[in-house]
Amino acid sequence: MKIVFWGTSSFALPTLEKIARSKEEILLVVTQPDKKQGRHLKLIPPPVKIKAEELNLKVVQPDSLSDKNFLSSLKELEPDLFVVVAYGNILKREILQIPRIISLNLHASLLPKYRGPAPINWAIWKGEKETGVSIIKMNEKMDAGEIILQKKIPISEEDNALSLGERLSREGADLCKEAIDLLAQGKAKFLPQEESKASFAPLLKKEDGKIDWRNSAREISRQIRALLPWPGSYCFYKQKLLKIWKASAGEEDFSGFSPGEIVEIGKEEFAVATGKGKLWIKELQLAGGRRMSAREFLSGHPLQKGEIWQ
Repeated sequence: MKIVFWGTSSFALPTLEKIARSKEEILLVVTQPDKKQGRHLKLIPPPVKIKAEELNLKVVQPDSLSDKNFLSSLKELEPDLFVVVAYGNILKREILQIPRIISLNLHASLLPKYRGPAPINWAIWKGEKETGVSIIKMNEKMDAGEIILQKKIPISEEDNALSLGERLSREGADLCKEAIDLLAQGKAKFLPQEESKASFAPLLKKEDGKIDWRNSAREISRQIRALLPWPGSYCFYKQKLLKIWKASAGEEDFSGFSPGEIVEIGKEEFAVATGKGKLWIKELQLAGGRRMSAREFLSGHPLQKGEIWQ
């Protein structure tokens, strides 16, 4: 199978590596342009570019997918298949129709649930007990193509977006290779998605991380796990932004205190009242400081019961 691989983020790496180490031929890797990051705005290559170069694969980073020279070069390759994993841009019909067989996509949800750019985060935040990976035949609509394969993955109470994303990327790589094999053998089946069951997982914004202490402890705990590493969940302590890295929900019947109020202080952790239950803070980071345990924080910032966090 002659393949053009499209991907950008680290989520795509297991799939790229699995295909590259198989009998398939990767003609080209398409990824996003390098981006300026950090205080000095240094150009940083995307993870897929770094991995592709390690694997001695040819890489292109088009500024525009409408560039005629780029489109012509894709057609000249005469690929059998496009494999798209976390590329970060919608491919139009003109591109999707180039491969001889199809363009397929690995998506990190059980489609049609959580279509869109942030399915892992929203599955955790919404309290789903399971999610999964889907391999679809791409069409012009976002994540709406026919399903070739799916696999369910449980979400544990300890999972955050990073740990769950790593599991899904590995499982997705295996499932993607299985789909490629089925296509090569002419045995792939295509199941239309049920539009009535579709939901959307929108792009995360910085303001999504602001903690509303009126929510339940369980909901805030899910928010913290869902928004790692970005945008992170935060509140304000003495008018300084305070990022919460790790926390757990206490008993649900806890009441009688104002949301955001410090209600218990231990040696290793402390608790903040919420709209329902209390949230035990375990790791946090004050703006301008480093990430630290609750014990370290308390040694330098003595808290008092009754203080209110915003």
